[in-house]
Amino acid sequence: MPERIGMKNPIVEIDGDEMTRVLWALVKERLILPFVDLKTEYYDLGLLNREATGDRVTAESARAILRWGVGIKCATITANAARKAEYKLKALYPSPNGTIRAILDGTVFRKPIGVSLVKPSVSTWKAPIVIGRHAYGDVYKGAEMAIPGPGRVELVYTGAEGGETRITVANMSGPGVVQGMHNLDASITSFARACFLYGLDEKLPVWFAAKDTISKTYDGRFKEIFNHIYETEFKEQYQAAGLKFFYTLIDDAVARSVKGEGGFLWACKNYDGDVMSDMIASASGSLAMMTSVLVSPSGAVEFEAAHGTVQQHYYRWQQGEKTSTNPVALIFAWTGALAKRAELDKLPELAAFAKGLEKATLCTIEAGDMTADLARLADPAPARGLDSWEFVEAVGKIIKREG
Repeated sequence: MPERIGMKNPIVEIDGDEMTRVLWALVKERLILPFVDLKTEYYDLGLLNREATGDRVTAESARAILRWGVGIKCATITANAARKAEYKLKALYPSPNGTIRAILDGTVFRKPIGVSLVKPSVSTWKAPIVIGRHAYGDVYKGAEMAIPGPGRVELVYTGAEGGETRITVANMSGPGVVQGMHNLDASITSFARACFLYGLDEKLPVWFAAKDTISKTYDGRFKEIFNHIYETEFKEQYQAAGLKFFYTLIDDAVARSVKGEGGFLWACKNYDGDVMSDMIASASGSLAMMTSVLVSPSGAVEFEAAHGTVQQHYYRWQQGEKTSTNPVALIFAWTGALAKRAELDKLPELAAFAKGLEKATLCTIEAGDMTADLARLADPAPARGLDSWEFVEAVGKIIKREG
């Protein structure tokens, strides 16, 4: 067997939950370790370990990414009441993604992985729509309260040097719920710069959409900062590159996106980006056919799969079934992290391997070997969809043959 490709510094490896955890180990064992002398600093963000550590492990993993510059994360469960009962948890902790993104204070860029056999559901799309998702604040750092009965709910700001401002949120006529959200000018500014820089690098026009007609202060601040950063820092560069910056309301952006040809970066607030990236991925073929990278203002990056833990497939796997779960997004998370590590450490062999693994993955699909989610959409359709293990084996054969 040829000598494995060496590494200088580690990648921060963040393990996850359920079916993606199973596939994570499969991809690592069959497609990475035979070819790369892999160095990682490992953190287990499986639900039970998060509880065992009081969720300290989540913050530790994020700080490790800042320290080493490159991380890769498996999908994780954000527990609700049903999951609390299922896993016999003592507490409900925040979204691991939300915690990590808050510490890194970055922007998540998500781009569909296209193959010629699978046409987008939106027939007018000729080029990918890239989602730039703000990765701080909003509902993911929200404070919530159940209101037991009639009364007044207020929003109160107490200045660090004294003084108080308060407004009435609602005069509750009975039981209900309330939520408070926040964001920071500094984070919104970093988000805007990251999107404009990405647009220049990828030669894409930038759309930003919010709902400032309703949320005049909160969403209005996002609009104001985006316009200011564009006018003072990027307008001349965009005009020279023949690119445009376009603002519209989020509902108008949704309507325009499904009638246009694609080929733009859609900058979205945190929750909007969560929803719209799933729409773009699904309309492009599959939730498992999308890259996702979190870029921090410090330069640190975290690669991840843009989908969830594939809960129902996990239950079937526990019963002994080899499921046809698509591992492409997990493979591309690994290749993205390896390529970035190679770039930072000047390792051309590692960079070539990452590029080759991506090519082998796409060639496998183009040859008609794919999991069931793509097999249902492919034209021409394959005789059957492969299970995850068969698909990974097929990719591995191409790497060995080409390598």
